[in-house]
Amino acid sequence: MEARSHSHIRGNPAVAVGMVIGSISSVQCGAALATTLFDRVGPAGAVFLRGFFAALILLAVARHDVAKVRRSDLREIALFGLTLAAMNFCFYEAIDRLPLGIAVTLEFTGPLAVAIFGSRRRRDLIWAGLAAVGIVLLAGDFGGGSIDLFGAALALTAGGFWGAYILLSARIGGRSEGLGGLAVAMSISALLLAPGGLAAGAGEMASAEVLLRGLGTGLLSSAIPYALEIEALRRLPNAVFGVMMSLEPAVAALVGFIALGQGLEAIEMVAIALVVVASAGALRSAATPAPRDG
Repeated sequence: MEARSHSHIRGNPAVAVGMVIGSISSVQCGAALATTLFDRVGPAGAVFLRGFFAALILLAVARHDVAKVRRSDLREIALFGLTLAAMNFCFYEAIDRLPLGIAVTLEFTGPLAVAIFGSRRRRDLIWAGLAAVGIVLLAGDFGGGSIDLFGAALALTAGGFWGAYILLSARIGGRSEGLGGLAVAMSISALLLAPGGLAAGAGEMASAEVLLRGLGTGLLSSAIPYALEIEALRRLPNAVFGVMMSLEPAVAALVGFIALGQGLEAIEMVAIALVVVASAGALRSAATPAPRDG
């Protein structure tokens, strides 16, 4: 079966919007929970626990779908698993160095790029430029000079993998029903993360508290949101989905403030707002049918 076209919204848009909002809320709460593991197992250990428990959950839930995965799709699923591992590893290393809201804003360059390049409208370049201003405010000296540059680079790298994740998730979700491909990809991701994660947190991996937090992180950060997103991407064009992620930086900043006590300077709040406004503008543009040429 060929991948299904993502040129228009399919089904009830409200259902897909609800899935995306649920995914965003879940993944940011999971990220906040994951940071509580950093002192015990480090970012590498936390991201391994996330992937390990998410893989177990998805394999249990989608065991019948896994049996239906075709050999012809395994190469693409393996690439998806590699993308998941790289995206999550870079992101966890980033939030070990940056406030959650700032890290997610920088990472959001990936979904925004998917939205912009998936559009045929020149005016979307305005939204891209507005978002770029926000990124520069965060990453440059105008952000108060307090941004960890290596952390910013890691967040931007995670954003690149996030863009690839959206494209691959849409392709894999479009080729088959159910969550079989996602479950296999998550298992591959966990295997790739295992050596570094076990080395970083081997002394703490037997702790019941650590394992329980790891289970919660895997459920909130991967199993629930990835399942919701792969279903949403069956209903929405890639470009629309990409810009619907515009709420992510704002939700991350809110969760970081409430759960982790991470405050933001005024210029950083302005920068996040610019990215959100740019993304909302791109969403409105992408969700409107483009005029025919000529």
